[in-house]
Amino acid sequence: MNNKSLKRYNAIIITVSIVIPIVVAVLFTIRIPNVAPLDMLPPIYATINGITAILLVLAVVQIKQGNRKVHERLMKINIFLSLLFLLMYIAYHITSDSTPYGGQGFIRYVYFFILITHILLSVALIPLVLFTYKHAVLRDFKAHKRLSKVTFPIWLYVAVTGVIVYLMIVPYYA
Repeated sequence: MNNKSLKRYNAIIITVSIVIPIVVAVLFTIRIPNVAPLDMLPPIYATINGITAILLVLAVVQIKQGNRKVHERLMKINIFLSLLFLLMYIAYHITSDSTPYGGQGFIRYVYFFILITHILLSVALIPLVLFTYKHAVLRDFKAHKRLSKVTFPIWLYVAVTGVIVYLMIVPYYA
């Protein structure tokens, strides 16, 4: 691959990594009028986060066992699940008001710590996943492996904390 093509891929990844959080933030402020809230989505996208966490671990096990094709399929499924999560998350928030957390005391601080780190790391995860995937597609497995050592724990944390945030806030849904 020539340098011009690499720069183009990198520019696309950087653009997507900037645009997605901005679009999500803007859409978070929009409510579609006269549309029933999609209240069934939070448990579905929390489940998607849980499945993603499991599949991430399975993908690492597969690559360590030398099963590159299975690893590749699992990672493609994880990327698809992440996109599906994002679409459901947006659909829920443009049809529903945010649910305030009702916990009191120390657990409230725990909740907000988990929520804030989950959100910040999910934004950072976008370019990490895309660059890691780019290295794999371009068969630069040395760079892929190096970057995946950063991407994997962050992605796993985001997936697991997505489930935790859901479980902590579900008692407060109206």
